[in-house]
Amino acid sequence: MTIRVMLVDDQALLRTGFRMVLAAQPDMDVVAEAGDGDEALQLLDVTKVDVVLMDVRMPRLDGVEATRRICADKPAETPPKVLILTTFDLDEYAFSALQAGASGFMLKDVPPGDLLSAIRAVHSGDAVVAPSTTRRLIDRFTAVMPAPAGERAHPELKRLTDREREVLLLIAQGLSNGEIAERLVLSEATVKTHVGRILTKLELRDRVQAVVLAYETGLVRAGS
Repeated sequence: MTIRVMLVDDQALLRTGFRMVLAAQPDMDVVAEAGDGDEALQLLDVTKVDVVLMDVRMPRLDGVEATRRICADKPAETPPKVLILTTFDLDEYAFSALQAGASGFMLKDVPPGDLLSAIRAVHSGDAVVAPSTTRRLIDRFTAVMPAPAGERAHPELKRLTDREREVLLLIAQGLSNGEIAERLVLSEATVKTHVGRILTKLELRDRVQAVVLAYETGLVRAGS
């Protein structure tokens, strides 16, 4: 299956570089390019896209608001997955984009192989925030988040078993399934099952949303 990709970045040179990398892959096709979020939304009305590589800072409509509209405007359809590209040190809005529905984020200087793997992972329904990246970026971006909403704002947390709640806390701390398995003395397959049940019970798309929920409710705080 060919993965249809849209590139959204106000820097044409960056789009060219990404397009060259993706064009060399037999399972990927760049079907559209946009210089800002507004143009991206217009193209999505007439172009079928599976994965959007989205910049954060752009003129007219930034990547955060564009992501929010992409993920919310077409409830009757399956929206494309959004992969945020950030410069990390400058873009404090990347975490907001995850809240808006993005499936993950990568740094713009990501090695080509990692970018390709991320696109394939997002297309298959996985999140693409590496555990080490999660630990670095969560601490940074939670500093600009509003005060935690508390668990009362998310009564669905009561659906979790004690073990599932424990796994959720470790996910939010940036641990991979393998690391969680080692910490809890479980098999990795068992951890994967727990993660799946957590996402189902909390009606979350992926583990990125699980991390966001944990921080929104105050279950985990920056630096914990």
